[in-house]
Amino acid sequence: MPDMIVDFYNNLVFIFERLDFVGVVDIFLVTMIFFSILLLLRGTQAMVLLRGVLLLVALVGLLNSLEVLPAFSWLAGNVLPALVLVIPVIFAPEIRRGLERLGRAGSLLSTGNVNNVETEGAISAVVTAAIRLSDRKHGALIVIQRLDSLEDYIHSGVQLNARVTPDLLMQIFYPNTPLHDGACIISDSEIVAASCVMPLSASGVLTRSPERRMGLRHRAALGISEVSDAVSVVVSEETGVISVVHGGRMIRRLDSERLENILRAFYWPLQKKRGMFRFLSRLFPQKPRAKREE
Repeated sequence: MPDMIVDFYNNLVFIFERLDFVGVVDIFLVTMIFFSILLLLRGTQAMVLLRGVLLLVALVGLLNSLEVLPAFSWLAGNVLPALVLVIPVIFAPEIRRGLERLGRAGSLLSTGNVNNVETEGAISAVVTAAIRLSDRKHGALIVIQRLDSLEDYIHSGVQLNARVTPDLLMQIFYPNTPLHDGACIISDSEIVAASCVMPLSASGVLTRSPERRMGLRHRAALGISEVSDAVSVVVSEETGVISVVHGGRMIRRLDSERLENILRAFYWPLQKKRGMFRFLSRLFPQKPRAKREE
């Protein structure tokens, strides 16, 4: 045991004696890569899989270091390289979402301009409509575009290009009307389309929720939040609960004041972010500073 400690100390001294500026930069870059990967996987099922893989690798490495197990060492030495091919298959959806987010973040020249007056009016209209729909228990899914384009999803619905008003939103989501199914997309303070088809989430967030009464609207809200930086407002048809979804995360049981504060928190910073700050905000989107009620 003392010999192992001495060897470990000598190795540390050996490393630090040869550490220069280039070495520090090298270590910093590798650390940032791992930190970015963990940040992208945070809150997803892939995080559980990653912990399992790391635990398995550590356990196999520990057993492989024991010289009294030659057969196991041979098996581990031949099986572990195969994990290099297996890991991309296991984490394929997360890798794809990460690359898509990186590609969207690369658009540094997008305008993302926000008109204060128009945005204020649109947010107030959405909040008013959501509260009224909640009181009547009329289900609704309102997707508000931010920096990422939702053009493909807009073409899947009925284009309106109308000013955002509470009455129009309530009419769109009135039960059994032609446009009540699907999502309503708001862009540049206008309702650009209704009855739009959204991608469904496969992340398993809803299966881990204590309430299993959330259906396709909530899955669609999570799905569009996983492939874009849009903000979705969901009104449950069964309970009337209002939720906000962004970046694969859901905040539930909102009243009018909290809903308005959250939407403002998402949209006012857009006109202030430029250059690298916008790049980082699109690569690692932040959730609003609001407490989540359980």
